[in-house]
Amino acid sequence: MSNRQPSPFQPPAGLPAAAGIGLKPEHFQPLLESQPKLGFVEVHAENYMVAGGPMHHYLHRVHEQYALSLHGVGLSIGGSEPLDETHLERLKTLIERHRPERFSEHLAWSSHNGHFMNDLLPLPYTGERLQKVCDHVDRVQERLGIQMLLENPATYVQFRASSYSEPEFIGEVIRRTGCGLLLDVNNVYVSAINHGFSSHDYIDALPCDQVGEIHLAGFALDRNSNSDAQGAPLLIDSHDAPVADAVWTLYDFALKRTGPVATLIERDANLPPLPILVAEAQQAAARLRSLALEVA
Repeated sequence: MSNRQPSPFQPPAGLPAAAGIGLKPEHFQPLLESQPKLGFVEVHAENYMVAGGPMHHYLHRVHEQYALSLHGVGLSIGGSEPLDETHLERLKTLIERHRPERFSEHLAWSSHNGHFMNDLLPLPYTGERLQKVCDHVDRVQERLGIQMLLENPATYVQFRASSYSEPEFIGEVIRRTGCGLLLDVNNVYVSAINHGFSSHDYIDALPCDQVGEIHLAGFALDRNSNSDAQGAPLLIDSHDAPVADAVWTLYDFALKRTGPVATLIERDANLPPLPILVAEAQQAAARLRSLALEVA
């Protein structure tokens, strides 16, 4: 039994219980010109770790109009090695510069022996790795001075060595460190299909009262074989397509557990024109409004 106490660090201002989009440079100008009805925008932190230039200029202008969520992809929270302190310092500088309403990172690892892999890799859910992840989350929150959200991963393999289920592992990290949860509904669906478990049971096992943001995205069927070694479908968290009907249905289920919470439409490839992306966000907004009326 750990003697850890929950983190004393408070979340930033927090996002509105509304729908937002992942913001890409292609949409800077159209967004500023049209100012569509959105609750917030989200950007990948690593794309803004530069001293100046147009990326910061446009992000500042957009943040004047919309709440901002900063989403990290490079801290390697789930790794076995110490955090990259240089990367953490760059992140702190970025947060102090733009003061986002939320910050989040992934339960995954992406670096080893000084080498960075451009991927979010899975980890074994063991007691030893739990201690390491908690140490990393503690360090991030201590250095940044704010609460972070930890995102559940999309996975394609599982480890025989795991002694915790993924929801148990995530729940224990949250309990020990006081971080919050970024619930990626598409990741839940992808992993459930890939590993053959119930997506509903997975969500029910999470600390849904700690969810500070939800992600929705598109997936793809594996383009090489369309199946795994046993002939079952293999889904890829591709972020290159509209949200699938099955993921919308799972989102409705998740909202019954979380209540209305900030919801992001993620699209990192095959970017559509801004109005199409905003229209997809409005589908989430309609669900949030409907739920808010139910619980009012």
